[in-house]
Formats: sequence, structure tokens, C-alpha cells
Amino acid sequence: MLFQLAIKGLLVALLAFTIVWVSGDRNKYRKLLWVTLFLTFDLIMFGAFTRLTDSGLGCPDWPGCYGHANPLQAHASISAAEAAQPTGPVTVVKAWIEMTHRYLAMGVGVLIIAAMVVAWRGWIKSRRSDMRFSPWFPTMLFVFVCIQGAFGAWTVTLKLQPVIVTIHLLLGMGLLAMLTWMAARQSEHAPIDASVANLRIPAAFALLLLLFQIALGGWVSTNYATLACMDFPLCQGQAWPNMDFANGFTLWRHLGKTADGDYLPFPALTAIHWTHRSFAFVVFAFVGWLAFRALEVGGLQKTARWLLAMLGIQLATGLLTIYLNWPLALAVAHNGGAALLVLLLVMLNYKARIPAQTAAKPAATRLSTAQFN
Repeated sequence: MLFQLAIKGLLVALLAFTIVWVSGDRNKYRKLLWVTLFLTFDLIMFGAFTRLTDSGLGCPDWPGCYGHANPLQAHASISAAEAAQPTGPVTVVKAWIEMTHRYLAMGVGVLIIAAMVVAWRGWIKSRRSDMRFSPWFPTMLFVFVCIQGAFGAWTVTLKLQPVIVTIHLLLGMGLLAMLTWMAARQSEHAPIDASVANLRIPAAFALLLLLFQIALGGWVSTNYATLACMDFPLCQGQAWPNMDFANGFTLWRHLGKTADGDYLPFPALTAIHWTHRSFAFVVFAFVGWLAFRALEVGGLQKTARWLLAMLGIQLATGLLTIYLNWPLALAVAHNGGAALLVLLLVMLNYKARIPAQTAAKPAATRLSTAQFN
């Protein structure tokens, strides 16, 4: 089974390797990073689809499906489980959704291993003088993806425990952020005005705010609290509805249960939804202010415009999810919008540090020349 799963992961990665190979980009390492970044974004989107279709336990074991490498081989076990619980978590469709998500995750893992190998090879070949191939960040990324894989396994074995699923989501966003930074390091950028230094701290703070908001959004999704407030701007017709923050934000508990094992009360779901909705205004205001400030900095206008556009789209998908009674496509798009905001804010953070990196580059070059000549 493990061998068959590995083959499927390699097949997914092979498609990406083909794109890199036939690309006209002479810097194949850069192309590999951007393709890996694109597939990681796809993985996050498909992970949201898996979660929102309640397919996380479509195959209730890990890494295979009832001990097999694909749902076709496990068809008898899946059909028996579906017959026993027709409205339960295991169906043939959900099993395929879950395993497709795992295949894509394995493919991304193979690509990250390949990027690490290329980096180490280039680093050794250049006698540690070519900073483009500095292997420490790719190696850290490999460790990070292994941790992410472990949480993916625990998501299944711990039966969708909300804190584990939310951490799994955050690690996925962290993986996207790290790949964005790595790809940005390999790419050429327009000259940035030195005044960008004033945005370094606000940009970092905005990214932290966004990640906290994503954690709250993950908590809403994993606790199935999306429909707790079906009106806007009020919640259940009130500015301050009946809410149970203690049970709502108890982290270590089973899905749908309190820490004591009782059913999670509806006011707890209301507290979860209301907190995510309220904090969204804070994030929207601060990131919007940051984007308008970035519009005034030479070399950042394009990133700032994209950031403002995504903020508007994210607000729209969030509101429409409420007004249209949680359509699946909009819910998945809302998750994708959060991922794109992460990507854009990481890129903004990177560009905010370009002038300092450019200034430090001649000194680093002189040091490298002194060491290896």
C-alpha cells in the first residue's frame, strides 16, 4: 500500500516536473518553486473543499483507505460503512475526495524534497558561494511539511478534533507563506523606494493579524459554526447575542462536544462565529490602511492594488456566504481568498526588505570573495 501511495505522489509531482522542464525559464529552480507554490495553493483550496463537504473522514484511517491505496480497492469496506450509516461520514464520493486531497499533498511533499535537493546540490557545487541556493530555508521547509503531514494524520485519527484541524489549516497557510518567500527570493523585482522601510513593522503586524483571523475562520469551519449568525451586521437580530465564550473557545475537546463531553450548546457556536466576524473588521481596516500606504511607495503599487482588490473580494464572499445560506462554492472561494491575502502580504513583507538586502549585498559579496579566492 505504501509503495502504491508513493507512486501516486510521484505521478502528481511528475506533472509539475514536466511543466518546469518544458518551461522557457532558464532558472529551473525558480520555476520549480513557483510551480510548487501554485500546487500548494491548490492543495489549500482542495483541503477547504474536503473540510466543507464533510469528507475529512471519508477514509477513516491513514495514510490509505481501509488499508488500501485507493477507494476503488476499498470499495467493499466503504459500501458497508455507507450502508450501516447512510448519512455518516463515509461514502464513496467522500472517500475519493479525501484520497485525492492526500495524493495532492504527497505530490507537494515530493516537490519540496526536490527543491531541497536542488538547493543543496547548487550550494555544494558553488562551494557555498551562491546565495541563491542557500539550503537552510528549503531544509526548514522540508521539516515544516513533515510536521504538516503529521497533523494531517492526526486530523483523521483524532476524528476531526477542532484544534487539530485548525492547526492543520494554519500550517498549510504557513507552508504557502514560506514558499512565497522562497519564490520571491529567486525572482527579480522592480526598484523599491527607500521609504518602504516605514512599512516593515506594519506589514509584519498585518500578516500576524491575518493569520489570527484565519485561525478564527478555521475555528468557525471546524466547529460548523458558519450558520450560527444568518443576518448582518447584527447576529440573530442583536448586536450582542447570547454567547458562550467559555465552551466555544475551549481548545482541547472533541468535535461538537464540550470539554466535559456534553453537546456543544448553540450559544458557543454563536460566540465562535461572532468573534470571527467582529475581528474581520479589525483586519480589514488595518490591512486596507497598509495597502493605501503601500500605494504611495514606488515599486509597491501593483502589490498594493492586488491587496485592495482581494480585501474587497474577501469581504464580498464572506457576506454572500451569510446571505446566500452558505453555498459551497463561495465558502471554498472564501478560503482561497484568505490564502491569496497571505501570499500578497508575504510578498509585501519581502519587498519591504529589498532595499536593506540590496544595500547589504555588496558587503556579502566582498566577504564571499575573500573567503573563496
